[in-house]
Amino acid sequence: MVVRVATVAFEGIEARPVDVQVHIANGTVMFTVVGLGDKAVAESRERVRAALIASGLALPAKRITVNLAPADLPKEGSHYDLPIALGVMAAIGAIPPDALAGYTVIGELALDGTLSPVAGVLPAAVAANGRDHGLICPQACGPEAAWASRDLDVLAPSSLIQLANHFKGTQVLSRPEPAMRPAALGLPDLRDVKGQDGAKRALEIAAAGGHNILMNGPPGAGKSMLAARLPSILPPLDPRELLEVSMIHSVAGLLADGQLSDRRPFRAPHHSASMPALVGGGIHARPGEISLAHHGVLFLDELPEFSAPVLDSLRQPLETGTVSISRANARVTYPARFQLVAAMNPCRCGYAQQPDQTCRRQPPERCMAQYLSRLSGPLLDRIDLQIDVPPVSAADLILPPPTEGSAEARARVAAARQRQSERYLAAGLPPATTNASAPATAVEAAVAMTGEAEAFLRKASERTQMTARGFHRLLRLARTLADLDGSVPVARAHLAEALSYRRTPTRLPAPA
Repeated sequence: MVVRVATVAFEGIEARPVDVQVHIANGTVMFTVVGLGDKAVAESRERVRAALIASGLALPAKRITVNLAPADLPKEGSHYDLPIALGVMAAIGAIPPDALAGYTVIGELALDGTLSPVAGVLPAAVAANGRDHGLICPQACGPEAAWASRDLDVLAPSSLIQLANHFKGTQVLSRPEPAMRPAALGLPDLRDVKGQDGAKRALEIAAAGGHNILMNGPPGAGKSMLAARLPSILPPLDPRELLEVSMIHSVAGLLADGQLSDRRPFRAPHHSASMPALVGGGIHARPGEISLAHHGVLFLDELPEFSAPVLDSLRQPLETGTVSISRANARVTYPARFQLVAAMNPCRCGYAQQPDQTCRRQPPERCMAQYLSRLSGPLLDRIDLQIDVPPVSAADLILPPPTEGSAEARARVAAARQRQSERYLAAGLPPATTNASAPATAVEAAVAMTGEAEAFLRKASERTQMTARGFHRLLRLARTLADLDGSVPVARAHLAEALSYRRTPTRLPAPA
């Protein structure tokens, strides 16, 4: 007789069904696992053997064959331990043969028979719910699995013995409750930033429309400080965004104690990050920083210090909101709708624009041009706001903190985003669509310009020779400025301010 246990294999954030088939027959005593598994799957034999012995069971002196079907689908990870162990237990009669019918099983076994948490429980629970299955997972992952559906039957035991007792009726496992990560106190506040009124205004605009922003200024001007305070003025994730973000973080193993959070992700990789680390990849095509920043912020400090191929790999995800990773044994697509916030110095030494400082590489214009040339034009064309951040004087620093902080800016951002959501929802787009993420046709329909504004736009586009992408990004930015003002039409003042941000900081001729 063959015992079957349902589990999953992960392709990106998609959980594909896998059938664990356990067969015990007379013959040479051995324990074999087949089905294109990786090293962790092959090692599950020893973990299962030790866990069963610790639970008071012993493997029979027979030939045990475990097949993970479909056999041509690559399988990786330690979450196959529990379905294999339960299949063996059902085959030897330790649990009722029909106990596992209607359940998808996922979990790693410790040598003492306890269950250890694994990655990907939330996508597995969503897939199980789609198949009208319940889910069996480790106790630590139960709160995460409970988010998939209120009607999903979730069993979250702490050990094999506890699960066997539940199936025998001697112990009842209660359904775990969904868990939210408690809000952290003391988020960085815009009130901490003294001066920099222009940069604060640009940061609020970027938050209101989901726009990308590049800050250029000397060391110590406050660029990183401003970027760290962007999450404090962004609205929380809505339920749809929360599920998408949590599924990515679940696959990456970043959900601590199965707790979800409605705070938007903020990822700040070091400038030495490789391309697989940033866009995703590796042997098994894991999600990268841009996917972990989905519906959140990706902060790249010292932007020109990143390698040119790594930066140019961001161009397609910035447009499409997804990234496709192709490897010899895998091809997966991850969501990557992130807001890019970048910071840079004007030159290598950082002081080329300061009249009271001396640039160590003379002339300063050449130093600035060489440094800026590390950034490609197509990448800069995808950044909506490009601002200069001047240094803050000591006179500004000794002033008392500003009266307005993140709370006031967050209220204006929320009102602007609400206007965008209602507008695009009426056009048939998903909720929480922003001006930056809306299709170009929807933005064109939403931009109702006055006659004066239309004439100004025509002259500006001819004078600046902007690209088609730059033209549409200018419209998106102007629409956000009008939303912040509560204006239905886009006025000339909105276009003029948007145009002031649509430029490359310290634009200079190519280096000699």
